[in-house]
Amino acid sequence: MFHDLGAALAGLATPVLAIVAFTALVRLLMHPLARAAVRGEKARAALAPQVGALKTRYGNDPRTLQRKTLELYRESGTSLFTGCLPALVQIPFFMVMYRLVTTDSPLLDGALFGAPLGTHWLGVFAFTPVFVGLFAALTAVAYATARWQAAQALRSGAPEPPMARWLRLLPFGTVPVAAVLPLAAGVYLLTTTTWTLVERALLYRLL
Repeated sequence: MFHDLGAALAGLATPVLAIVAFTALVRLLMHPLARAAVRGEKARAALAPQVGALKTRYGNDPRTLQRKTLELYRESGTSLFTGCLPALVQIPFFMVMYRLVTTDSPLLDGALFGAPLGTHWLGVFAFTPVFVGLFAALTAVAYATARWQAAQALRSGAPEPPMARWLRLLPFGTVPVAAVLPLAAGVYLLTTTTWTLVERALLYRLL
C-alpha cells in the first residue's frame, strides 16, 4: 500500500516536492481539527485564572476542587478535554505520513541537493552538509515554536504548570529523530512542523 502510494506520488512530481505537497494537502484536510483544538485551548486558557482561584481555595480538598472545577467548565459550556479529541484524530494521519517516508518506494529514489532521500545521516556521512542544513532548519522552527508557546503563556496571564518549561523542549525532538530516519522523513518533519507553527500562530490571532 505505502509502496504504491509512494510510487504514485513520485510519478506526479519530483520526490521532494511530492513529499512537501502531500504533507501540505494532508495538513490542509486536517485544518478543521486544528481550528477545533485551538478553540479548546483558548477556552481553557480563558478559564485558567478561575481554575487557579479554585485551587487556592480548595487545594486541601481534592474532591471539592474536582467538583467545583467540573461545575466551572460545565457552566462555561466547555470541558477539560476540549481540543484533545482533534489531536487524537490526527494521529492516524501522522502514522500514514511516517510510513510513507520510511517505506522503501520510488519516492525515496529522489535526492535533495544530491543527497538521496533514502539515506540516513548516521550511515552516510558524505552528505553531512545537507543533513546539517536540515538540522539547522528544524532547530530554527523548534526555537520559534518554543518562543511562541512562551509568549502565549505570558499573554494568558495564567500560572504555568510545573512542567511547562520542560514541555517547550519537545519541539527540539525533531532533530534527533531526523538524524536516525531517512532524509525523506526529515523533509516531512520540517514541512509539518513549519505548517503547525504558522497555522497555530494565525489561528490564535484570527479566532
